[in-house]
Amino acid sequence: MDAIKRILAVIDPTKEHQHSLSRSIDLAKKSGATITAFLSIYDFSYEMTTMLSSDEREAMREAVIKDRQVWLNEQIALYPELSIDSCVVWHNRPYEAIINTVINDGYDLVVKGTHQHDTLKSVIFTPTDWHLIRKCPAPVLLVKEKEWPAHGNILAAVNAVSENEQHLALNKRIINDARFICDLANAQLNLVNAYPATPVNIAIEIPEFNPGVYNESVKKHHFESTLELAKSFQIDEAQCHIEEGLPEDVIPDVAAKLNSELVVIGTVGRTGLSAALVGNTAEHVIDSLDCDVLALKPDGYVSPLAK
Repeated sequence: MDAIKRILAVIDPTKEHQHSLSRSIDLAKKSGATITAFLSIYDFSYEMTTMLSSDEREAMREAVIKDRQVWLNEQIALYPELSIDSCVVWHNRPYEAIINTVINDGYDLVVKGTHQHDTLKSVIFTPTDWHLIRKCPAPVLLVKEKEWPAHGNILAAVNAVSENEQHLALNKRIINDARFICDLANAQLNLVNAYPATPVNIAIEIPEFNPGVYNESVKKHHFESTLELAKSFQIDEAQCHIEEGLPEDVIPDVAAKLNSELVVIGTVGRTGLSAALVGNTAEHVIDSLDCDVLALKPDGYVSPLAK
């Protein structure tokens, strides 16, 4: 993402303040992108009105869409500094409506607000959020209410020791996209890499195994690989955070320590049985974060909705 040309800002009709629209405007002002405010609506009761003809049901749907379009235009009018397009669609699955629009109209970025647990003050990701993270071909920026401060921190989560070509390419994509957002937001880029602790069962089952030597070897490998990756992008060693532990523990912890406004993370986009059996580390990380998230797919990713 060396440029953002078209932003799809997903509107939440249950919210008074549209943080997705506010964040989109901030990015558009700095990148020159255009914005479309997008609203997906559906009311099952209109489909169940069997006493009406299909034409009458269609007329009722159109009336609801028109009413929501008026409301959406009122929301857009609160931001007179930019010309913002609008789109209201009738669809029973919001994530499908969003992804289909991205695929058909070529949007570069989807911006969507997240919900916050009022008591815990933590981010709650909805089923629609998860579907977008897994299946949307464009980068998905999930935003909370907090504004991005100037000279803040953006954290790029990488797997520096992977030998998988897709993961290596994704590392570069993550860093390049994180740097692009840093330039727009006047923020500092940081890298984070987690490395595993010594497996306890190996230490128990193999008496001659030296866990201390093994752990130092793993640590050295991760440090050297991460610093080499950072050097290739002219990132200072002081901005590299390499810690022992699971990614879903380390990455949120580092993000909190840095008070990061954004974490950039790659998602492979597994769906179906493989997702249930294998799981997705990125999703565990995202679920533990309490800041904005930019979720990226590998280059060449094809959404299952496009097949």
